[in-house]
Amino acid sequence: MAQCVQSVQELIQDSFVPKVAVLCSEDAQKITRKNNLNFSELLRPFCRLTSEGHMRDSNNQVQVVKNLRISVNNVVTRPSVPTSGVHSPAQRRLLSEVVSASQPAEGGVANVITAGDYDLNISATTPWFEAYRESFLQSMPASDHEFLNHYLACLLVVSSSEAVPVEQFLKLSQEQHMIQHNGEYTNPKWFIPNTLKYYVLLHDMSQGDEQRADSVYEDMKQRYGSQGCYLLKINSRTAAAGTDEQIPDPWSQYLNKSSLQSQVRNPAMPCDESSNRQSINKGLRFNHTTPALTLVLCGRSCKLLDYKGKHSCELPSDKPTRRAKSLQFYTGVAAGTSHGACLTLNDHNRLRLFIQEFTFRGLLPHIEKNIRQLNDQLVSRKGLSRSLFSVTKKLFGGGKVPEKSIAELKNTSGLLYHPEAPELQIRKMADLCFLVQHYELAYSCYHTAKKDFLSDQAMLYAAGALEMAAVSAFLQGGAQRPYPAHYMDTAIQTYRDVCKNKVLAERCALFSAEVLKSQAKYSDAATLLIKMTSEDSDLCSALLLEQAAHCFINMRNPMVRKFAFHMILAGHRFSKAGQKRHALRCYCQAMQVYKGKGWSLAEDHINFTIGRQSFTLRQPENAVLAFRHILTNDSQQTATQQGAFLREYLYVYRNVPGVCEVALPQLPLPCINSSATRVYFGHERRLAEGEKQAATHVSLDQEFDQDLAAVWQDLEEQVVAAANRGVVPSTFYPTQCCLNSQTDNLHFPLAVVEEPIIVEVAFRNPLKVPLVLSDLSLLWKFTLKDFSRPQPQDVMVGDAVTITNEKEAIAPRVRKGKGGIPSVCKFLTFSLLSWQARLKLLPRQTGQLTILGLVYNLASTPSTGDSTINSNSPSVRGRQDLEIQGPRLNQTKEEKTSVSHGPDRRLDPTITPPMPLLEVFFLQFPTALLCGEIRKAYVEFCNVSHVPLCGLRVASTHPDFFTFGSSSLATPLTPLSPTSFENCSAYKTLATPPGATPGSVTAVTLVSAADFGSGGGGVFGTGGKRVAEIPLGEGTLTPGESTQLPLWLRGPDQEGVHEINFLFYYEGAEKGGKISHRVLRHTVFICASRSLSVRATACRSNTLPEEEGRNGSMLVFVDVENINTSEAGVREFHIAQVSSSSKQWRLHKCINPAENKDCKLTTRERGKLCFRATRCKPHEATSKSLEKYTFADLSLGNEQIISSTTPCADFFFRRCQSSESWRPLIAVETQGRHSRSQGAGPGGGAEDITGVVRKCNEVDLDIIVLWKAFVVEDNKQVILEGQLHVALQTIGKEACSLRQKEEAQEMVLLKFKPELPPPMTRPSMEQLSHLIKTNLHYPESYSHSFVQKSLCMIPVILTLSNCSLAQVDAIIDLRHKTTSPESLEVHGSFTWLGKTQYKLQLRAQEVMRLPLRAGFLHAGVYNLGTPRVFAKLADQGAMCETSQQTATPALIIINST
Repeated sequence: MAQCVQSVQELIQDSFVPKVAVLCSEDAQKITRKNNLNFSELLRPFCRLTSEGHMRDSNNQVQVVKNLRISVNNVVTRPSVPTSGVHSPAQRRLLSEVVSASQPAEGGVANVITAGDYDLNISATTPWFEAYRESFLQSMPASDHEFLNHYLACLLVVSSSEAVPVEQFLKLSQEQHMIQHNGEYTNPKWFIPNTLKYYVLLHDMSQGDEQRADSVYEDMKQRYGSQGCYLLKINSRTAAAGTDEQIPDPWSQYLNKSSLQSQVRNPAMPCDESSNRQSINKGLRFNHTTPALTLVLCGRSCKLLDYKGKHSCELPSDKPTRRAKSLQFYTGVAAGTSHGACLTLNDHNRLRLFIQEFTFRGLLPHIEKNIRQLNDQLVSRKGLSRSLFSVTKKLFGGGKVPEKSIAELKNTSGLLYHPEAPELQIRKMADLCFLVQHYELAYSCYHTAKKDFLSDQAMLYAAGALEMAAVSAFLQGGAQRPYPAHYMDTAIQTYRDVCKNKVLAERCALFSAEVLKSQAKYSDAATLLIKMTSEDSDLCSALLLEQAAHCFINMRNPMVRKFAFHMILAGHRFSKAGQKRHALRCYCQAMQVYKGKGWSLAEDHINFTIGRQSFTLRQPENAVLAFRHILTNDSQQTATQQGAFLREYLYVYRNVPGVCEVALPQLPLPCINSSATRVYFGHERRLAEGEKQAATHVSLDQEFDQDLAAVWQDLEEQVVAAANRGVVPSTFYPTQCCLNSQTDNLHFPLAVVEEPIIVEVAFRNPLKVPLVLSDLSLLWKFTLKDFSRPQPQDVMVGDAVTITNEKEAIAPRVRKGKGGIPSVCKFLTFSLLSWQARLKLLPRQTGQLTILGLVYNLASTPSTGDSTINSNSPSVRGRQDLEIQGPRLNQTKEEKTSVSHGPDRRLDPTITPPMPLLEVFFLQFPTALLCGEIRKAYVEFCNVSHVPLCGLRVASTHPDFFTFGSSSLATPLTPLSPTSFENCSAYKTLATPPGATPGSVTAVTLVSAADFGSGGGGVFGTGGKRVAEIPLGEGTLTPGESTQLPLWLRGPDQEGVHEINFLFYYEGAEKGGKISHRVLRHTVFICASRSLSVRATACRSNTLPEEEGRNGSMLVFVDVENINTSEAGVREFHIAQVSSSSKQWRLHKCINPAENKDCKLTTRERGKLCFRATRCKPHEATSKSLEKYTFADLSLGNEQIISSTTPCADFFFRRCQSSESWRPLIAVETQGRHSRSQGAGPGGGAEDITGVVRKCNEVDLDIIVLWKAFVVEDNKQVILEGQLHVALQTIGKEACSLRQKEEAQEMVLLKFKPELPPPMTRPSMEQLSHLIKTNLHYPESYSHSFVQKSLCMIPVILTLSNCSLAQVDAIIDLRHKTTSPESLEVHGSFTWLGKTQYKLQLRAQEVMRLPLRAGFLHAGVYNLGTPRVFAKLADQGAMCETSQQTATPALIIINST
């Protein structure tokens, strides 16, 4: 239970005090009325004694009475009302008003209780409960089974101004006697028959004669004794003189308490004259009041007929009562009236002294006397035998008067005792002892009476005795006996279940709970309080449940959840009782426990109730806040309940006064994921127009890909570097058209004036009911800035003009477009639906923009479940701010050890001056190609801005996929082939000259790589290999101008779907702006299908024709396979032409040409072509043309494709660049294709020697296979064209047009020690074996007459050719003979004549002929390939045998004639 102002001992003592009645004469009432008080009210503040009193008990022991308080009340009689055991409606109204009037004080003391994770702020006191308890105890009616509320004495008050005061005392005494002893009056009840009468002579010091008053008082002492009367002097000053001196007013606190209590003591009496006269004839005293006045007479109030309180009825003359027409009743005062205006401080002391004298000299001796008399009576009766006494009681009834049958004895009304019954005498003695704080003797008497009552089955009397016995045992000092809690439990059960008296049971429970709480037995107290709750009284149950909750929280181990649960129950009962403020308080205290602990349903219930109660109490702000919590959290309520919550919130919101007059409040629905907000700068992508396909660029419909963003950034860096002479500026920042949570938002984004800014906001409806949003718009703030002139450091305040639209957003005006449609329409979001809204801003001036949030109208659908939008449905207007938290900082030590976040400026764009805006459209752009297929498309560039555009460039992830052609070779060649126009060929073709042999060289052309953007000075040079300049007419695109350019495409070499990215770069004509350039993105997906697979091998030629001299030759074998699976409808492929490109070699002719037709290949067919390649002629490799490539075309059909022009040469050079990126491991050995013609001298180091030896086997020859494919589409034959590239690098090593799959690299262990430098590499034996190429020249057959001459000598010439660029030493050994038996059987044996070993030296690429002679003794077939040739570089010591022995045998036939 909560803390109380009084201790439990003080509470019980003040609840049971001696009661004193007051009867005043009319003149005495007039004296007290000067102070706006009646006599009982005049004494009320002084009724607590400040000094100790003493009395002797039956054993003549002195008992000290401390802090005694008496209760003084006017005598009020009323008809007998049977006790029902429950409160009357008037009493309930009284208690309800008492509780309503007592509210927690603002800023009052609060307990902060910490229990586990809970920190609860709970009110330390509950004054409303104490006020209820005090009013409840004071409104307890006097009952027959106990005497604690019976009057012990009566004050007879007469004015000294009376003519004969003694006669007036006699009248008052007779009136009191009639009221007490006349059986018609059951109220008030008197303690004993011989009631103490105390005579008080009231003297008015301001008017009366003091000497006469003293003489009358002396006469009174002679008549009534000095201890039975008192002279009280008051009104020492007049009311007019008392205005200057401030006298305290101790009566206000008592009168305010009793003003409400007085309404329940006596319900409103009938006001008609007949009923009043009838009541007066019976001697009843009335106290009336008007609605404007409050009557305080013994705590009871009635209604008056007239304002002055006079009654016109007359009493009969034969009744010993005063005439009604002369009676004037004091009825109290209105609120705010001062009291005690005629009293001085001395008068206050006189009143205090009067109470003390009356108590010590009159009341306590009277109580002491009665205790002795009752004790003597009981002692005398105890002398009789208990058995005889019991028999007597059974025979004569013992003074009891049974009024009902024996079967009803257990009923509290079934047994009544005679007033002189010994059981009641014991109870009277116990009550007297209790009132004067003699608790030990009181307990003994109560215990004795309890036994007698239980034996007689007088359960109401027994319960009363048990109750007071338990209280007496508790109040005994020194803890002589423990508190008998079971007495209280039995009494409560008896009151409630047997006697059906819930009022007495409640009083008993209140006392017992306080006692248990004082003993720290909070659990028992809570159990008792909860047990006392019922459906009869919601107010009582609410107060008891609240006190039980306080018991749970005040335990040694606080039971927090039980506290909260019972607080909610108390709040519910408070609400049913009409106590809205107390209900709200209980729910708020319980909310501290349930909030944020996962009790979602409980939270919703509490918040909903708090919202309703707050709205009822005219606290709409608190109501809105409570409903916000219901709608913000992820509710688990049903859709019907959520709809009710939403409608309540909207209703409360609309009734908040002035909610939208100053600023828009925050709305809780729908939920906005601020971090998911996306911002797009620029116009939305234009859709395709007819056959035109617009560039994809960036849109809000695309998902963000971090890896793809890195690719775009890399492309932009390359194109920026190419535009700035190979250097990326330090101020470079990648372009971001669409900002989201994954992009870098640390910088202020840049937007362009007159270009829209689209903000996409992610909404989520957490409810299961639809929400209606309308009139959405963005809230923004804009600061004007002029970027055309330099901004000074100290900008004047007048220059920075800030504009905002918050005022316009409060009452939006619906703007209509061209078609009359509102610019912002209603839309409906359904339950649990995530939805994105895109809102657009169009900046008109340059400056700094800040997007603050959203403003919109919120409404709900009808409760019928219809999801249609009703324009008349009530809605509320509010806002939600977009607050985005930046990324967490984690760079410095301070940032790592703390939680700090950087800025996120995606909603703070800077509006810059106008910039050019490019749009790109693609025409005839394919989506599927064969591998290597060439297709011609067109690109249209449009400048849709008001600013000229220049510096147009493009970068791509696949530069070998496209080309814009070469401008240097744009002149068409003539005559063109007629079929090239018929088939819309992408190549430039010529008709084959008449009579030309198929497979022979038809054209040889020298081309520079720079002409195709691939040289060192081209755009595709070191500045950016993936960047190409796009040729414009005059270098710029004026505003509104468009141009169309051809674009050649080549299908990727690998099959599958390829994602190809284009980045178009362009600049404005004016430099130095905040935006240096702009980009446009485009992504295409090309599906590549299989076409042909080309494999090529280069071999040395063993024959050295005389006409070729020193140029040399080799054989090239080209293997072509059709690997197409006819998925694209391809019937067959034709090999139309084979071309070569190299700086050193060119194809010479085809050895096995087809006869007057192309080489045709159907599915899975293969064809093999053999070509002879020769070195370029000296005039073709002059110093002026070292950087040029020789293109040789060998046509296999009726027309020649010019491979040295666009697009064939373009794709060849782009393929070369991509090939270099494919082969990073050989970048050291080939510094580029342009350096392969440079040899190394023989005097270099090991690296030079290795390079020299390696170049002997290198072949820098690229084969271009041009093909045609015949495809059937829509029953029509279409001819497709394409080209495949094969790069021959090494003699004897096969090359393929398809890139081989890279093998997965093996895991390499980490090495923490530096590796040793690699050893110097030397040429291998295999490489040295290819230094010299040998060839034997001899007749194939020879006839000789062995009869005439036994030795046949045949001349043989051995040709040695140095294949390297260094000097080579060679040794020819002729002593080698075939020892194999198989060789001897097949070829026979011969001998070389002359020198058998030669040592020769060959210069670089020198060809030397060595004459030899071979001798034969017999006819037969002989193999002349027996010479062994050893070669080494001139400065090396190791010799290596050449690979000539592995060549084809050199057979000669010797015929005998």
